[in-house]
Amino acid sequence: MSDWSYRPLIWLAVATFSTGIDGYVLAGLLPAIAAGLHVEAALAGQLVSVFALTSALAGPVLGTLTSRWERRGTIALSLAVFVLGNLVVGLAPNYPIALGGRVVAALGGCLLNAAVTGYVIALTPIRHRGKALSFVLGGWMTATALGVPVGLALGQTSWRFPLLMVSVVGTIALIGILLKLPQLHLPAGSLADRLRPLKQPQLLAGLLVTVGILCSSYTCFTYATIILQPAYDGGWVIIAIMFGYGVASMLGNAVTGRLTDRFSALRVLTVMLTGLLLNAALGVVAFAIGAVAVLGLVWFFAAGIGNGGAAVPQQARLAALAPESAAIVMALNGSAISLGCALGGGLGGLTLAAGSAPYGLLSVAAVVLAGTLALHLAVQRRTISPGAGSGSPSAGRTSP
Repeated sequence: MSDWSYRPLIWLAVATFSTGIDGYVLAGLLPAIAAGLHVEAALAGQLVSVFALTSALAGPVLGTLTSRWERRGTIALSLAVFVLGNLVVGLAPNYPIALGGRVVAALGGCLLNAAVTGYVIALTPIRHRGKALSFVLGGWMTATALGVPVGLALGQTSWRFPLLMVSVVGTIALIGILLKLPQLHLPAGSLADRLRPLKQPQLLAGLLVTVGILCSSYTCFTYATIILQPAYDGGWVIIAIMFGYGVASMLGNAVTGRLTDRFSALRVLTVMLTGLLLNAALGVVAFAIGAVAVLGLVWFFAAGIGNGGAAVPQQARLAALAPESAAIVMALNGSAISLGCALGGGLGGLTLAAGSAPYGLLSVAAVVLAGTLALHLAVQRRTISPGAGSGSPSAGRTSP
């Protein structure tokens, strides 16, 4: 790769690392947060929900309003807001201030994720786009593998420490971005021109695929401790298992990044969704026969590979559908991610409240995945059919 280097993207990976810690660590600290802020655990859980809801609603608006801004400045500003929000939560003396801090962090985080992905897509040659996205999104996966276990370990002393850690890591990334990242100006054009591709039905359906992937994932991931509880109690064992899940996610992310450059994003995503569906079905069987200790971990880690591996081809596929509107499309995709996470957590909670055994969540995830795969295949047929999308035969591909 003599004509392209990862070096300018390192600090973007550090930035996504900080958002990844924030995205996963709070759920494991809710009892401590509730005690520290003197509220019920259910109310403390709204600190997670309000972040997802704010991100889902604000992402498209902020992405649209900033779509013509210089990209490095947009990334730096959004990261600074994200860091500030986490600092407010980490130092909050009461619940209302902590809730306000989560809203601020969400405003910065949703714009940051869209701006980072749009920057990578615009800066990177098409033939290297999959590897570039994989590298930057690898920060999020690394956060799952390393940052979350470290954050949970720190959280055993005080729930505030992981949030302060997020602020420190985010600040380091901010300094690196301002000093090392080149400026990037998007081509001139009216906002109407940028929004026009969003009228494509296949693009909107593609965003629903994102919702489905994250919904199925978080239906189980949110309650992974409960699902695995028959074989593994909490504490350090669960932290070790979460570390394994993060490593599996990193592996899936790295592999599909290279595969997306070699094959079409559509083809790679089809394989990942099919694998996730089969894994969920096999997981149901494993838990039903009581083989939790071994096969339960196989299911969980395989889900990590699939969920981590689906991100790159899905983002590359959406970008290929509307390359001139990458900033807005990535903001919408960020909202779809947040919406999927919120729906998954809510769907899992309702399923458990209805009296289902914890492993019944795998069946729910399998149903969601089946619908998502069907929608993906419908979008794929529409995308590659003559005259679909932009009319280019490569409209659904990320490489020549």
